Amino acid sequence: MSERLTNTANSPERMAPGAALHVEVIADLICPFCYLGKRRLGTALRAVQGPYDVSWLPWQLNPEMPPEGQSFDEYLTRRFGSPASVEPVLEGLAREGKEAGIAFRFDRLTRVPNTMKAHQLMYLAERDGRNQSELAEELMSAYFESGEDIGDSSVLIERSRRHGIAADDVLRVIDDEAARQIITTREGQVRSSGIAGVPGFLLNRRLLMIGAQEADAMVNAFDRAMFGEGTDELVSPALH
Repeated sequence: MSERLTNTANSPERMAPGAALHVEVIADLICPFCYLGKRRLGTALRAVQGPYDVSWLPWQLNPEMPPEGQSFDEYLTRRFGSPASVEPVLEGLAREGKEAGIAFRFDRLTRVPNTMKAHQLMYLAERDGRNQSELAEELMSAYFESGEDIGDSSVLIERSRRHGIAADDVLRVIDDEAARQIITTREGQVRSSGIAGVPGFLLNRRLLMIGAQEADAMVNAFDRAMFGEGTDELVSPALH
């Protein structure tokens, strides 16, 4: 069934004038389901006739993660009992990722980072009018395909450089308490609206999809958001 979300998690200026479809992606940059959902969103958007825009809202899978992050194996043991217990899930993700053009390399992951700095960098892209989705792709690929620690400032600087963002600007925003507070406030508003898992896709502030849904399901949801058409099956169980 469809689900409504209040507007409290969003400010009015986030919706671009003239866009027939506005998608707000709620995601963490180290969430494999979010990466899969992002790729499927890209496929679905190619079917949209008319203008659209995409913006990103922050979500941290591990808001209490120490600034330095944690060993990947230690994290899996703490959260799931052992690394082996999640192998079937990771294998399934690798298969689905391949279909979406993602080369998940979980064998390269050594750390689970604190993603606050990465979200602050995403905020910088928004503030400066850059393409947040392209930067998100860069950071997610760095983590899941190359095994890089996107909680490390040097990694963020190098990956941002590829998108024309100066190192000084990266360092300035990740050291900015005001930017950190904006991320904290936005995430708190999203959580208080009732969302319990990611990825989430808020469409025209009217319909909410939860989960890395197939592109066809997303297109159906776009029609509902823009024209009030399509089925009612929009929301799947939350994926953490």
